[in-house]
Amino acid sequence: MTFRQFAFNNVLRNKRTYAAYFLSSAFSVMVFFVYAVFAFHPALGSGGIKKQITSGMQFAEVLIYVFSFFFVLYSMSSFLKTRKKEFGLMVMLGMTNTQLRTMVFLENIIIGFFATLAGIGMGLVMSKIMLLAAENFLMLDEALPFYMPFKALALTFVAFVVLFVLISLFTVVILRTNKVIDLIKGSSMPKKEPKSSVLLSWLAVILLGGGYAVALVVKGMFVFYAMVPVTLVVIVGTYFLFTQLSVYLIHKGRNHRSLFWRKTNMLFLSDLAYRMKDNARTFFMVAILSTVSFSAIGSLVGFKTMATDMMTKENPFAFEYVSYNDNKTEAEDVALIDSSLQGEGISYNRLQVAMSEQQVNHSDRKVIIVKAADYNPIALAANEQTVNLKDNESMMIYYTNSIAGNVNTGNVENVELAALEGIELKPLGSIPSVTLPMYGNYYVISDSLFDRLNHDKLEMFYAFDVENMKGTKDVGEKLTQKLVSRGNHFMSLAYQLHQMIQGFGVVLFIGLFIGAVFFVASGSFLYFRLYADITDDKLKFKSITKIGLTDGELSKILTKQLLILFFVPIVVAVVHGAIALTSLQNMFGYSMMKESVMVLGTFVLIQVIYFLFIRARYIKQVMA
Repeated sequence: MTFRQFAFNNVLRNKRTYAAYFLSSAFSVMVFFVYAVFAFHPALGSGGIKKQITSGMQFAEVLIYVFSFFFVLYSMSSFLKTRKKEFGLMVMLGMTNTQLRTMVFLENIIIGFFATLAGIGMGLVMSKIMLLAAENFLMLDEALPFYMPFKALALTFVAFVVLFVLISLFTVVILRTNKVIDLIKGSSMPKKEPKSSVLLSWLAVILLGGGYAVALVVKGMFVFYAMVPVTLVVIVGTYFLFTQLSVYLIHKGRNHRSLFWRKTNMLFLSDLAYRMKDNARTFFMVAILSTVSFSAIGSLVGFKTMATDMMTKENPFAFEYVSYNDNKTEAEDVALIDSSLQGEGISYNRLQVAMSEQQVNHSDRKVIIVKAADYNPIALAANEQTVNLKDNESMMIYYTNSIAGNVNTGNVENVELAALEGIELKPLGSIPSVTLPMYGNYYVISDSLFDRLNHDKLEMFYAFDVENMKGTKDVGEKLTQKLVSRGNHFMSLAYQLHQMIQGFGVVLFIGLFIGAVFFVASGSFLYFRLYADITDDKLKFKSITKIGLTDGELSKILTKQLLILFFVPIVVAVVHGAIALTSLQNMFGYSMMKESVMVLGTFVLIQVIYFLFIRARYIKQVMA
């Protein structure tokens, strides 16, 4: 038997030992491959929304590849830890260090090669499902058919062959630092008593408290400037929370005699201190990865809702059409809109406003004037305040939006028009409005005063009020293509909303996928940490049961430990995510409470299901 055959048979005969590492590697390959299938899809080749999808997928591809490297590397380090004793026995039986490193290198290459093939195979199945899901989720106008992704196959295979070679070389370097005695003892060497620093424990509280306070207090654009320093402070505080403060609190619990000596708490707390110290870096990684997932997905969902609300509130009419002063096709264009709506059987109410540009007396400034008879029907259709003017009375209208805030101020000012020299417009007040945003501040005057003006520059604003706005998407798309190509200002609310949702659908799809990858990976980190120590745990708890610990008590101890191991980093991540989303809410002035609760609640529910599954398997194996 050659040395290569020995390495190959070693993998085949230890399938249980290699399974977790193999599956984690195959999972990374599958995710990367599915993204590549999207990135190279012929239906997403060029233009508009398609180009955005492709660019987003390529960016996500780079992120996932970088993440895959660290994920597989972590899986490999956990895998090697469980085999230290095996390596030590091989060295004692005559295997040289060079042969040991060569064997590990060949094993990694074999596992990596077959994990790449398995990942691509699973990816082919998943890509079909994801293509169907994306077509509906993104609401793309063109179908996303399944195709044979040769480019994606080549990219995935080459990328992960390189990745596994690099990781194999890295693990060889790690093995060089281990002495034979350390390999033989493996994880059976006695652990030192976990210690914590009181100063660093309090520093964790101060950093987290200070970071949270700043994130919640700052408003508006100051949130943007505080984002980087607050993030760094919270990350450092989180690290000290798990490495120092958690152990410090457990020691305090052990010093509380009534708690420590109660039932099985002595065993639970003593073992928990070692687990928290051993798993501190894992918890830190899980908390940060989960926070990124929560914040990214929560903010994306919130932005989508905010943009949708802003567009529907800012534009109360299904169609808007502006005819400029030199437009010769005004009558033809308006007739086209009328006939298109009538042809689809859509009932509507057409409103129009004459916008007259007037020179301010003794100034280069110009203002927009509207007569009350035109303004009131528009205001009434938009559920806004109407005006009742007579003689020289006027009212100033300024554009506002309940989400974006005031675009123009509502400061009332007197204006003397050149065409009405000697007559000064003294507005009775000002009214906020979401209509006619392209004109900013303008003045509504009485009909008699408007008729006295000379209208050299007159623009016509047409609004088409439709009860079922969503039903105008198709006709709006056709009209947009015809009228905008002529250089006219035409807006179809339903069609623009459809376009915006497609754009956010792309971002959401990519964000959800990346968030899901990070969240699954964070759960996998916990999984590997548990199963890296399962052999030692079986021996430890088997010894304890000999002195009277029942199976029920053992199950309770393991359940409480797993609850803490699984949910402490997730609870920390949920708090981080809630603070981050609240900070974003303060920056944009829009409530994301509903979206935040929905996203965080979904992730917590997934973690509960994952915990119940892992708990049943873990307790069964420890008690076997």
